[in-house]
Amino acid sequence: MLAFQFLCSRNLSSLFRRRRVVSCQPVVTSFHAFFSTHIVGDTPVLVRDFIHSALYDPNHGYFSQRSRSVGVLDRSIKFNQLEGRKAYMNHLDKIYKQSDISWFTPVELFKPWYAHGIAEAIMRTANLSVPLKIYEIGGGSGTCAKGIMDYIMLNAPARVYNSMTYISVEISPSLAEIQRETVGEVGSHLSKFKVECRDAAVRSGWGDLDQQPCWVIMLEVLDNLPHDLAYSDNQVSPWKEVWVEKQHEGQRLTELYRPLEDALIKRCIETIESENRHSTSMKKRIWSKIFPKPRRCWLPTGCLKLLEVLHEALPKMSLIASDFSYLPDVSIPGERAPLVSTKRNGHSLDYASYLDAKGDADIFFPTDFWLLERMDHYCSGWLQLRGDKSSKQGKKRRTIVLDTSSFMEEFGLPSKTRTKGGYNPMLDDFKNTKFYLSVPTHNIK
Repeated sequence: MLAFQFLCSRNLSSLFRRRRVVSCQPVVTSFHAFFSTHIVGDTPVLVRDFIHSALYDPNHGYFSQRSRSVGVLDRSIKFNQLEGRKAYMNHLDKIYKQSDISWFTPVELFKPWYAHGIAEAIMRTANLSVPLKIYEIGGGSGTCAKGIMDYIMLNAPARVYNSMTYISVEISPSLAEIQRETVGEVGSHLSKFKVECRDAAVRSGWGDLDQQPCWVIMLEVLDNLPHDLAYSDNQVSPWKEVWVEKQHEGQRLTELYRPLEDALIKRCIETIESENRHSTSMKKRIWSKIFPKPRRCWLPTGCLKLLEVLHEALPKMSLIASDFSYLPDVSIPGERAPLVSTKRNGHSLDYASYLDAKGDADIFFPTDFWLLERMDHYCSGWLQLRGDKSSKQGKKRRTIVLDTSSFMEEFGLPSKTRTKGGYNPMLDDFKNTKFYLSVPTHNIK
């Protein structure tokens, strides 16, 4: 990849951040940097709980501290009227200055074409002989929902649109109201659209098991899900789970390493290590004697929990997820480490430790799409970590990973986001993002 593309990805990865939670509390105009000592009380907490509080605490979390209006463009960008990249970036800069928000999502910047590409992927794959049912987790401003419903209304048989249901699972009441307003711009959509204000990772919110086919959409959701951290003294020592504790002075946070006991962390580590457990054990032992060094591994336990809930509640769901596949310039150690970033005086500032996040910084992770696929298979009940892994079982999911440009070239209309000079930001500026598609097969054993 060219250096320019690499830097562009770094800039745009912070530019196109999605805010998942908007507090219903008044906007906080001042920030007290002691919040991290309030996250951790006298009792240590797991890293995932520390991250969840640092991001989502309703009074002091990052998304509450930076609570502003969700980025919604008044009108679609007319890419075909822009000369090239410089003109596009100038236009983008003007939009940000006028709106005074931190970021717009890709589905907003490229509306309606981004959502239309997702709708086309659903249309080509869905069984249209049964009513179409779509869930979107973290629906933002409702732009994706409206774009998909617009596309189906215009391009699908009337019976498909008339019988469809679109459900947004949104944790924020204020975002839920914005979504209703956005979708409600087309009156006929409202009878088919509803918002459920709840946490998608809580099983009880999904009600009884639903055996009907459906679609689940998650755009830039995985990167802000809580993660855990595992530590090992060397390449062959057992993993330990990491906790965060407050020192007696009360002003500094440190890590505490404990033997593995948390069931969710154990399942995540087993999913990661089961593939090469036997083939690499001898190599690791030899290597650890020559070059012993500590290991740190970030675990997407929030993603695993969400997938477990979805597969249990919606066993015949099809899934479309899009997120960052890597994050450049990450200085925090460990495999799949996050970028911890804030803005000061209009400039981005990256922290060297996640413990420095005091409610004033976004904490977002790259998505390991290989691991996402394994967790998806595991949660579907096909991949048995300790049992027979032979192909005779028959996979329960058909999965594919596509980079964003490949996905949009296949399902979208990339000509709509191309500038006069040929530069296409939807294809050219998302080198570090991918789409994950997963649909059920007919194999049930």
